[in-house]
Amino acid sequence: MSGEFREAVIDLGAITENMAALRRTAGTAHAMAVVKADGYGHGALPAAHAALDGGADWLGVVDLTEAFRLRDAGITTPILTWLHGPNTDFAPAIAADIDLGLSSLEQLERAAAAGVASVHLKIDTGLGRNGLAPDDCAPVFARAAELERAGRIRVRGLFSHLSNTSPADDAAQVAEFERQLDAAHAAGLQPELPHLAASGATLRLPASRFSMVRLGVSIYGLSPFVGVSSAELGLRPAMQLQASVAAIRRVPAGQGVSYGYTFRTEAPTTLALIPLGYADGVPRHASNRAPVSIGGVTHTIAGRVAMDQFVVDVGDSPVKVGDRAVLFGDPADGVPSADDWAEACDTINYEIVTRIGARVARSYRS
Repeated sequence: MSGEFREAVIDLGAITENMAALRRTAGTAHAMAVVKADGYGHGALPAAHAALDGGADWLGVVDLTEAFRLRDAGITTPILTWLHGPNTDFAPAIAADIDLGLSSLEQLERAAAAGVASVHLKIDTGLGRNGLAPDDCAPVFARAAELERAGRIRVRGLFSHLSNTSPADDAAQVAEFERQLDAAHAAGLQPELPHLAASGATLRLPASRFSMVRLGVSIYGLSPFVGVSSAELGLRPAMQLQASVAAIRRVPAGQGVSYGYTFRTEAPTTLALIPLGYADGVPRHASNRAPVSIGGVTHTIAGRVAMDQFVVDVGDSPVKVGDRAVLFGDPADGVPSADDWAEACDTINYEIVTRIGARVARSYRS
């Protein structure tokens, strides 16, 4: 332990290596490192620098607040944002040289009125979220071309996002994206950056890569595929979540543990108290299910996860106060993985890492 009571240790070297490996796989002219949600919980600024060291030449975040934090920290790399409020002022973004992902004619008009914006038009190819509906694309493309000829905007990109439902569904979305890219060209637009593939498609669907890929969960060393490990994809998990054992108690058989006594000891045993709870992002669904490694031995959470703490039944293992308890990290180190936690909590590894709260100190190694 580095002295922190509760800590997420981030291996920046892993992010750099993952980015470099994924860029080689993609083979595209450009690669975006997605550092939204504070770098998927890893820290947006350190993750951005590590990804840039690995060959990323674009950064992606969801909103302008995230983008401004990167610019304020001295990041000059191109940045794309793609989710905006109805009253978002685009002028500061244009002044900060932040590209705008736009999903409607109204957003396009506001961006053009705010200055000479660099924009990426988003197409809804079937995910049913934001983006231009296919029937709305033609008039928006025509208007964008008109604004571009007038020198009021620059249409740098055209993009969409796959549902990852099935090969057939993804193929249909690729075909729709190609159709709309052709329509954009016919309208007089020549976006240099058509981009569709995120981590999963980058790894498995070459037809979706176009000129840029957007790499999110994979650069943090996590698999975008259920049932496929990071190691199988040549990736190394970057985050290890750990805490110091806060207390030890020897208890008799029949001892109830935590709220509601959903766990009772079957024999005399030792209980270890771990100072992490759902206020720190540990899912309550981990109660009685998720693995924790202490001293090289993996145990299971005993009883309900509370706001600030949970209990592990360590049996007769020689655990003492101050020992390191690892919730998840790189399984190559003999500890549980974020995938193990996702399976225990009926969720995905994305949620396991991004929900880790601010009370958990981040420390970095390279």
